[in-house]
Amino acid sequence: MTPADQTAFVRRYFDLLTASDIDGIIAMFDPDATVMSPFLGTLPAADFFGRLGDASAASKLTVFDVLLGENGDSAAAHFEYDWTLKSGDKIVFEGVDYFKFGTSGKFAGLSIFYDTHPVREDVGDKYA
Repeated sequence: MTPADQTAFVRRYFDLLTASDIDGIIAMFDPDATVMSPFLGTLPAADFFGRLGDASAASKLTVFDVLLGENGDSAAAHFEYDWTLKSGDKIVFEGVDYFKFGTSGKFAGLSIFYDTHPVREDVGDKYA
């Protein structure tokens, strides 16, 4: 996968997340891929995105930068997440997603980084 392909693949992920296309997102990940989430810990990607879909009413993601790793097997994206939960609560925060690419060209792993304190103060643990 070329660097341009990797950047486009990462941006596609955010487009699918904005569209709430959970099946499309899961298809971007290797079957044994994991997601590390500040709220949920480490889960298989399909489980994580299933739970995210169940908790979400709408999402709008704005990607500021996609940065590619030095070894060609990773990327990081700085984004703003405007998230509406099924409860009606709205959250806006900035974060960084760190992607590892597998040999298949799909994502082998995702680590999500953001400050959870303001989110928990505003809406509590909506995954519970």
